[in-house]
Amino acid sequence: MKPLFFITILLFPFGAIAQKTDTTETVSLLFIGDIMGHYAQIESALDTTTGTYSFDRMFRKVSPLIQKADFAIANLEVTLAGTPYSGYPRFSSPDELAVAAKKSGIDILLTANNHASDHNLKGIKRTINVLDSIEVRHTGTFLDKDHKDSSNLIIMEKGSIKVGLLNYTESTNGRRVPKPALVNLTDTTAMKSDIQDALSKNIDKLVVFLHWGIEYDSAPSKTQRKTAQFLFEQGVDIIIGAHPHVIQPMEFIQAANGNKERFIAYSLGNFLSDQRTRKRDGGAMVEITISKENGLSQITDYGYHLTWVNKPLIKKRRSYEVLICKEYEANNFKGLTEYSKNKMKRFIKDSRALLDSINVEVKEKVVVSN
Repeated sequence: MKPLFFITILLFPFGAIAQKTDTTETVSLLFIGDIMGHYAQIESALDTTTGTYSFDRMFRKVSPLIQKADFAIANLEVTLAGTPYSGYPRFSSPDELAVAAKKSGIDILLTANNHASDHNLKGIKRTINVLDSIEVRHTGTFLDKDHKDSSNLIIMEKGSIKVGLLNYTESTNGRRVPKPALVNLTDTTAMKSDIQDALSKNIDKLVVFLHWGIEYDSAPSKTQRKTAQFLFEQGVDIIIGAHPHVIQPMEFIQAANGNKERFIAYSLGNFLSDQRTRKRDGGAMVEITISKENGLSQITDYGYHLTWVNKPLIKKRRSYEVLICKEYEANNFKGLTEYSKNKMKRFIKDSRALLDSINVEVKEKVVVSN
């Protein structure tokens, strides 16, 4: 945080003249896509000697960038339903996955997604209880109505800046939400009510993180665009999307004609997963800075970082690690096998071909040095 300057009052014979130096406050947000828990990831995290799990390595090389943000927010697309652990199609990951996410610098894990009901009431309750026990903030799924009433809106606060966060999903894969638990769905009536309540809390900006769209489609669907327009009309400032498992376009629209400024990233793609086919083996992290001066808050910086999942062979076992593409590109892909180098280069080429041609005002961020 920038230092605070005090208002100095100078007394003159002709009266008091207040000399004021304006202070600009800032808060930085980092949005992260799907954290998956395919069974191969679970196996790779197991220490066969001790029988314990550690996912720390998977986050290690991207952690310095995550930790620079004031608030880092990611989609947790698994349940923490306990043993037996399972991957697709009904995810239950070891608790250590969430612990590693926290260690990496992720502050908030969002739980409204199509796998929220994978393990029924046990899965929803245990996921919430585990996140509470490791002191990671979360929203999107709830134990009951009272829990939702008290926990639906997350307020990210730094200095005098307050940014609200809500989370919704289009579906739960046809699985009913077991009572009394609740999962936030993209119901326009419910979202409108939530937004009105959020805006009454004296927040500066409101973010809605959505699990939506068509899987593996690089273009936003008509439903995504319609939902986005609805949310912006209700007063939402920033929309971040996940679920398609591939990157979709991003747009920043300046305030004009009575409308507020708007930012949208339709899909961030995969952050951590075992999906290895073209365009699914990586994703984008979106970085947004909000500044506040003289009571006015604005988005003053924004952009994205491409990330790619490497599967190195360590002690004759496959592992996983999330890498920042520009860092490896700047160092001639040092440390990667020829196979991994070519896979990362193809992901970069595909991603830039899409985003450079379709994005509105949103550019890739500069290389980050560790």
